[in-house]
Amino acid sequence: MIRRSIELLNNHCGERQNVSAMQNAIQTMEAAGTLLATVNTLANCYASTDAQNTQAKQLIGRIAQLNSELEQAFTPYENTLALADVSFIEQVLDHEDPSVSGQGFQIELLQRKAETQLSIEEEQLLCAVQVDGRDAWGRLYDNITGSLSIEIKTDSGSETVGFSKAASLLYGGEFAKQQAAWEGIQSAMKANETSFAAIVNALAGWRHNEGKKRSKAKQEHFLDPSLRENRIQRETLDAMMSAAHEHKAVGQKAGKLMARVHGLEAMTPWNHLAAMPPLNSGEAQVYSFEEGIAVIKAAFEQVDASMAEFVQTMVDNGWIDAEPSNNRRLGAYCTKLAATRTPLVFMTWGGSRSDLLTLAHELGHAFHNWVMRDLPLCRTHYPMTLAETASIFAENIVRDYMLEQAQTAQEKLEMLWEELSSAYALTINIPVRYEFEKAFYEARENNELDAKQLCDLMSKTWRDWYGDSMSGTDPYFWASKLHFSISELSFYNYPYLFGYLFSQGVYAQRATKGDAFFPDYVALLRDTGSYLAEEVVLKHMGKDLTQSSFWNEGMAKLAVKVDEFETLLDGLKS
Repeated sequence: MIRRSIELLNNHCGERQNVSAMQNAIQTMEAAGTLLATVNTLANCYASTDAQNTQAKQLIGRIAQLNSELEQAFTPYENTLALADVSFIEQVLDHEDPSVSGQGFQIELLQRKAETQLSIEEEQLLCAVQVDGRDAWGRLYDNITGSLSIEIKTDSGSETVGFSKAASLLYGGEFAKQQAAWEGIQSAMKANETSFAAIVNALAGWRHNEGKKRSKAKQEHFLDPSLRENRIQRETLDAMMSAAHEHKAVGQKAGKLMARVHGLEAMTPWNHLAAMPPLNSGEAQVYSFEEGIAVIKAAFEQVDASMAEFVQTMVDNGWIDAEPSNNRRLGAYCTKLAATRTPLVFMTWGGSRSDLLTLAHELGHAFHNWVMRDLPLCRTHYPMTLAETASIFAENIVRDYMLEQAQTAQEKLEMLWEELSSAYALTINIPVRYEFEKAFYEARENNELDAKQLCDLMSKTWRDWYGDSMSGTDPYFWASKLHFSISELSFYNYPYLFGYLFSQGVYAQRATKGDAFFPDYVALLRDTGSYLAEEVVLKHMGKDLTQSSFWNEGMAKLAVKVDEFETLLDGLKS
């Protein structure tokens, strides 16, 4: 079918000025794209559970090639739509098939980037060569990290584990192993530093060159593709980062309070993601997967019964893959089968409270997809900035629920710890990633950076943001963090801060809207694939994202939680 679709698009390319031909082309593209996306999701799911699955990796490569050919075949039609007048667009959208009539916003996005479009032939060439060019670097990173062996040396002996398992130790409560796990990861990154440096340099170099080629009618900045992908203005990004910088003392204070609980002067690169150490001689709480699901369901139930029912649906249908296994890829994510709209969640369950909140986060993504399942597929493609709304909202629900269940000051501290941990990660670590990547791209315009230069740049940025809240830096973070080596996307970082602060505002509406909140919340989620981020926020919240005041409000809410933790901690230790 895919081959036939590509053939049809190529054969009727000359008729694309005809309304009916354009409508048929859109239908063909949507059907073929849906099938490809579905098979790609399945292949990536298999590759996630076993990074050494040769068949899955081969299929992913095959799909990438077919997807490239499909995009090339549709490029002339996109070019026509990007340059078409209002009358032609209106006629094209006047169709009974929602896969066509629902394309209005996608066409608007095409027209917004018309000034940086290359010729049809150039766009097709770029699409063709990126499969074995740009994207091959991303596949190389996945293959290296998926097969890495990390040696963990402790006083009790030595063990060798996969990268994902070693990294998961940094999030849990096995405190005695965390420094050893971090050092093992650092050693593995150093051993492969030449390859990892080549990957990030190649990706940045590719994007710089593409930007130069696109800068004919309008200068293309290296941030522009990311801003378009996330559907925000540069003014919005600058306002948010300005607010984060102005209030970075809030995140640093969170880190210092966490260090107090650890009995340290400052946090370390190996424990800043860890679970809260017990305040007495007890062990950190470990949850079974079933217990974690029960907590999430109970928390979601307080918002609306349908949210809890959705979680059970995910479990009953086996749409969550969380069981630890060898050769699993690093991280957690939510995806979907485009053909059936089935949401799927992947993670590696370790039993920590952090794992519980990670699962809640991914189920928030899944719920976002679920409430959009009746919309035309073309209206469900939301940007990462707005994607984080539902996921972080879900985390907030679970945190508050567990805080309400706490009976003692110690239990409340344990739950507020998760607030501190998120604050530290999202208002400090995310800006580190953004500022590092921005500085790296600025430097990469002139020269490649070797591993030492990348480590030095990371360490400098780390110190700038963490200050005295952390005793050391993570020089190889640029290598160990997957996000810097994703081939399809650059600046896969600031949307997390956007989603975190924006979700604070959405979550605050629960108290003011009462029973009207849940239907309004679902309506907001359903609009995320049909508007720019600024438009969604203005429509549903009446707020202007380009103003620092919006972001300052989110930071102020966070400061209250940090102060609450400090008060409880002081009372417990007095």
